[in-house]
Amino acid sequence: MATELPLGYRPSDEEPFMNERQREYFRRKLVVWKDDILRESRETIQNLQSEPTPNADLADRATTEAERQLELRTRDRQRKLISKIDSALRRLEDGSYGFCEETGEPISLKRLDARPIATFSIEAQERHERKERVYRDD
Repeated sequence: MATELPLGYRPSDEEPFMNERQREYFRRKLVVWKDDILRESRETIQNLQSEPTPNADLADRATTEAERQLELRTRDRQRKLISKIDSALRRLEDGSYGFCEETGEPISLKRLDARPIATFSIEAQERHERKERVYRDD
C-alpha cells in the first residue's frame, strides 16, 4: 500500500533522510515523469504515421525531414531517460536511492527534487565532469 502524502508535501531536511514519505514522493515524481514521456512518445508516433506524403517542393520536404530527425533524436534521448528513471525506481525499491554512488553520502534533497535520477552528490558530479573533461581533451 502506498504511503499517503499530505497535499503540497515537499521533502525537508528536518525529517529523517529517505523516510517512507520521501521515498513515496520521489517514486510518484519519477512515475509521473515516465508516464509523461511515454505519452509524448505515443503522440510522436501517431504524428509521424499520420503525416501526409512528402511535399513536392524541395525546401518544404527538407524542412519536414529536419523536423522529423529532430523529433526522433529527442525521442531517443527520452528513451535513454526512461532507462534512468527505471533505474532510479529500482534504487528506491532496494533502498539505495538518494545516496551518492561514489561516496555513499546522501544526495541533497534539493538536487534530487531538481534531478530525481541523480546518482552523484553535486561534489561527486563535479569531480566526475572534471575528470571527463581531462580525458576528453587528450
